[in-house]
This record gives sequence, structure tokens and C-alpha cells, in this order.
Amino acid sequence: RKKLKSTSKYIYQTLFLNGENSDIKICALGEEWNLHKIYLCQSGYFSSMFSGSWKESSMNVIELEIPDQNIDVEALQVAFGSLYRDEVLINPSRVVALLAAACMLQLDGLIQQCGETMKETITAQTVCGYYNSAGTYGLDSVKKKCLEWLLNNLMTHQSVGLFKELSINLMKQLISSSNLFVLQVEMDVYTALKKGMFLQLVPSWNGSFKQVLTEADAWFAERRRESGADGAFLESAQGSAFLPVFAQLRLQYIISDLASARIVERDALLPSEWLSSVYKQQWFAMLRAEQDNDIGPQEINKEELEGNSMRCGRKLAKDGDYCWRWTGFNFGLDLLVTYTNRYIIFKRNTLNQPCSGSVSLQPRRCIAFRLRLASFDCSGKMICSRTTGYQILTLEKDQEQIVMNLDSRLLTFPLYICCNFLYTSPEKRADS
Repeated sequence: RKKLKSTSKYIYQTLFLNGENSDIKICALGEEWNLHKIYLCQSGYFSSMFSGSWKESSMNVIELEIPDQNIDVEALQVAFGSLYRDEVLINPSRVVALLAAACMLQLDGLIQQCGETMKETITAQTVCGYYNSAGTYGLDSVKKKCLEWLLNNLMTHQSVGLFKELSINLMKQLISSSNLFVLQVEMDVYTALKKGMFLQLVPSWNGSFKQVLTEADAWFAERRRESGADGAFLESAQGSAFLPVFAQLRLQYIISDLASARIVERDALLPSEWLSSVYKQQWFAMLRAEQDNDIGPQEINKEELEGNSMRCGRKLAKDGDYCWRWTGFNFGLDLLVTYTNRYIIFKRNTLNQPCSGSVSLQPRRCIAFRLRLASFDCSGKMICSRTTGYQILTLEKDQEQIVMNLDSRLLTFPLYICCNFLYTSPEKRADS
């Protein structure tokens, strides 16, 4: 049996591609299209043009001005063709140009389809371009999706290309967020910013990502030698643009680890007053924990947790048994984290296990926390996730507590675990 050609295909071939019975010619970017007013009126742009008292309403040849540099002939071909067919197959590599054309011609259906295509094809190579285009053309849902992808992948799947493309404003937004998936501790956020600043200041550098930190350290050391000054790099002409980004670091969780504090002092990137301020803040917090019997947060203060909690994370490559602690001075609360049999357990270690720092012997200690787990596919798209939400946990000496019981059907490996912690009472630290 011979299959008949569908009406849609016939219309597309005969009227659009062949231009039969055309009653208007559209000229743009050196090309011509023989089209039909009745089909063009599906476009808000042409509907307004033909229905009003504009001179174009009676013209048979219309020359379009294309003010948007993202629009090219190929994008116009697809946009005009969409008026003559039921379906449009959008190539992700062409979606930004097509979105620009659809917005100019006010093709709402095509705009929506472009947005869905963008949300489905976010990768390290496309995310920055999509984010910027979504802002330009008003696709808030795409912009939100790109931001979510970056919060999940900026630290967990770093790359040279991605760091070079990130704008300073977008980087600032990411680093300030409590939803940033941190792979180890806050020091790793500082290290990532150092790499990113180097790659943006030296865009011609094209080595592998493993080499970036060594190259960055050498480059900043050379700048210090050249300037011969005691001032911080961020206060120099080259570095000043990055001040707002580094200001989002939660420095109290960097200087609480000796090795990290020494690196920050050696790098001399940060203004000295930033560091002296946070040293003072942490000293008062420590004195209150030691001498004022501060047992930790008693209630959820979401604003404090969002803005000041310790961000840390861990990657579990495969299922198994794991136990770890995140480095740094946590005001005498030595928290051990265990993953076993699909349970995540927090334990307040006081006497059972060796500890490198001082340990609080108070009968009870409280922490505010939020635990998140997620797994991603090879493009960075989230496959599944779980969260505890913000909680207060009270632990006695050497007490352990199950904080999450995982459904084996929901999670795949590698598994990323991200935590936000607050160890001291927010009101008391604010008083200092």
C-alpha cells in the first residue's frame, strides 16, 4: 500500500519550500522568502503589521531589519517554516539563534519549544550561553534551570572551558548560595575561585584542568614579586573586579583549618582586614563555646543557615561502607559521618575515637544541619536527589543518630553528599 503524503508535509513542501501562490515576499539578510499573509498572521509581529494602518499592510515586498546579531538566515528559515508545519525539530547547537528569531517574530509556541530544548540539553558547554540568552529573551524558567545546573556542577564537575565562560556576576551568585554543591570543604571553594580568576585573567592558557592550580599559584606569585607591594591582589587593578566574588566566601570555615589558613596567608589574594575581622569573629565564637557553655543552635534560623552555614561535601564512587570527618575546628564537636547499608549516621565523637583537636565534654551539644544527596548523569543532569531539610540535632557524648535512610531504588552511584552545618548559636556569634 502506498502511504499518502500528510497535509502538513504537503503544505510545507508546496507553499513554503516551493512558494506556490505566494502573495508576499519577505527579504532579510540578503535572502528572499515567497510566503503567504494568512500563514504569517500566526506571528504576532506580522499580525500587527498587516492589521494596522502601517504602510507594510498593503505592500507585496517587505524588507525586514534584523537588529539582533544572534539571528541568521538559517534561523529565519526554520522560524518561517514553523508557520507551515506541525512540528519543528530543533538542533541544540542552533537553539539560541532560533530563539532570537522566534522572539523577534513573536512566535510564542516556537519560543516555548526552544525553552524546553534548552532545559533538556544543558551541559558544561551550553550552560553559560543558555543562561545569558535566557536573560536576554526573558525565559526565566531556563535561567533558573541553568542556575540549578551550575550550583550542582560547578564544584563537582569543574572544567577549564566552564570557568572561562562564567561571568563575574554569575560566579558571585553561585558562590553566595547555600545550595552550592561543595565537594569537600569551603577551602575548595576558595581554590576554585583562584583557578577561575586565573583562567579569566589569562584566557589564552589552554592546559588540562589538573595543571590549573599549579599554574595559577605560579602566576599569582609572579604578580606579587613584580608589584613588590604588601597589598592584596584583589586590591590591585587586575584583581579588583573579583572582589565581590571572593567576598561571598565563608572565610570562618577556611581559617579554622591550619593548613588552609597558611595557604590563604601565603597567597595574599584577600584584603588583610577581611581576615583580621573573621579571626576576631571566630575567636569570640570559640570563647563562648568554651567558657559560656554555648551548646549550639536551639532553633532553626533559616536566614542564618542560608548565609553562614558551613558547606561541605563528599563523593562516594560506589556503594559500600564509609566513615569520615570534615577538616577544621568545629568548636569542640568532632562529628563523624558514616555511610553504611544505605544509612547516613552522624556521631558525636568524644571519647571513643582519636581526634586531632580539642573535644567538648559538655553533656549535650546541638547542631543545625541540612543533608542533601544527589546523583547525576554524564552531562551533569540530576537523576535523583534527597534532602533532610533544615533540622536541629542534639547529641550526647559519643551518641550516634541516623539522619537519613535511603531507598536503594532511588539512588545511583557515584553519589554526592552535601551538608550545611551551624555549630554555634547564631545570636551569640552575631553579638560579637
